[in-house]
Amino acid sequence: MNDVDNTLTTQLFSQKNGITSALLGLTILWHPETERIGEQFIGPAEEGAIEVCRYSPLFFRPGQDGIALGHRAIARAPLMVRRTADDAVELAAPDSRMALEVNGTLLNGTRSFTRDEVGAGVVLGLGGHVLLCLHWMTSFPRPNLFPGLLGVSSGAIATRELIRQVAGTDLAVLLLGETGTGKDVAARAIHQASKRSANPLVAVNMATLSESLAAADLFGAAKGAYTGAQAPRQGLFAEADGGTLFLDELGDTPASVQPMLLRVLETGCYRPLGASQDARTTARLIAATDQDLDARGFNQPLLRRMEAFVIRVPTLRERREDIGVLLLHMLKGCGLTAEELAAFPPALVSEMCNYDWPGNIRQLANVARRMVMALQAGERPVLSQYVQAPAPLRSASASLAAPNGQPNGQPNGQPHEQPRSASLKAPLDTAPRRKLAEVSNDDLLGALEEHGWQISGAAQQLGLSRPSLYKLIEAHPAIRPAALIPRDELDAALRAHGGDLALCASLLKTPSEALRRHLRVLGLDAGTS
Repeated sequence: MNDVDNTLTTQLFSQKNGITSALLGLTILWHPETERIGEQFIGPAEEGAIEVCRYSPLFFRPGQDGIALGHRAIARAPLMVRRTADDAVELAAPDSRMALEVNGTLLNGTRSFTRDEVGAGVVLGLGGHVLLCLHWMTSFPRPNLFPGLLGVSSGAIATRELIRQVAGTDLAVLLLGETGTGKDVAARAIHQASKRSANPLVAVNMATLSESLAAADLFGAAKGAYTGAQAPRQGLFAEADGGTLFLDELGDTPASVQPMLLRVLETGCYRPLGASQDARTTARLIAATDQDLDARGFNQPLLRRMEAFVIRVPTLRERREDIGVLLLHMLKGCGLTAEELAAFPPALVSEMCNYDWPGNIRQLANVARRMVMALQAGERPVLSQYVQAPAPLRSASASLAAPNGQPNGQPNGQPHEQPRSASLKAPLDTAPRRKLAEVSNDDLLGALEEHGWQISGAAQQLGLSRPSLYKLIEAHPAIRPAALIPRDELDAALRAHGGDLALCASLLKTPSEALRRHLRVLGLDAGTS
């Protein structure tokens, strides 16, 4: 690591009376000049004030000069952001006609936020065109050496730093995080940054392995090892030899093969099913789970071995300041031009930044795709059309759509009595367990659509185990087994959607993981969801 790298990994903390404190920061979530999205301002480490107006403060990217927000809809009179001695933050609206929203609520006077509330990210809407996120910063902004791992938040920076540290080793890695946080992307980044990058990265979803054939899938089998084994079969460990084997959904590993995995980790040896001698592998293991493996009775020695290096991938609600950067990337991926990006409705972006995204980045990507399709069809999308909501959405951005920037707030400086996500709250915990008979065919299709036809997210939303969800899928008349879909239909779907796996799965009405496996068998290419 060179001197620049050392400088860039410096953490942003201050010490006062022996107490460690993060710095206050501002990140541009949305701006009509979309190239400015993700620029940041680093505020005070101790009590002090930030004046936010058209001409200050200066926002920057690493290695670039700072630039003020500059948009004419932003008032010259400043919004005052004051950090107090106890790490609370006070906002005072400017003396101007500029519409100011805080977490989707109009503000005409003052409002205070606790340290934890700032930690969740405070979304500021300025003049109907610019969105900022007020948040704590614990890492200095730095260039991103992993293009697939987007984000300017301290959480994203810390994750990339851990990946950089472990990539050059042969340690087993355990990736922890909720469904949709990008654990598979992190696994690919580790592989691509390692000395193994020229060799295969082989991925398997452990939830898809049957108890009876899991050993053969992983370790291979000799001819005649089981009924139908008419030729020797190469397992995933042999396929990944010299490269990386990624075990997704580790918590769903069949109990019968957990001791076998432990032996591979300890000795590098395994025995194919029905074989008379051992084989060796040099594959590196990376695993991922969204489950508490200690609570599930998982093989403890295996778990301890996999914990050689643990990376916790943060949720999207823990890195709200990254939503703008991620959304911009997704919209560009949908083919929007610079003019179309600049015209993307700020009110819609505000709704998205104020939502807690229980499905994390995957859910954001799925919703972004569907919104683009709606806009291109001449429709006016509303977030509540695409995510679960217990009640009809009341626009979180009324003033962002108001003419001439006139605020529609309550008199006497009081905000509307509607906190963030009051009418569109993301369910942060797994749904209560349900019986199969309680889940209708429409419920099943809706959950699969919302989660990009990913089994894990749909099962969590419906309150079912994965095996139970598979039973419903097998019985559903509209859901198709991937292996039975004709090749010409697969080719047509891939061409129509540019290889986007989630959109292909939705079109073909088949789970995305099964579709990915079938495409791999056929030698067809698809992107990742």
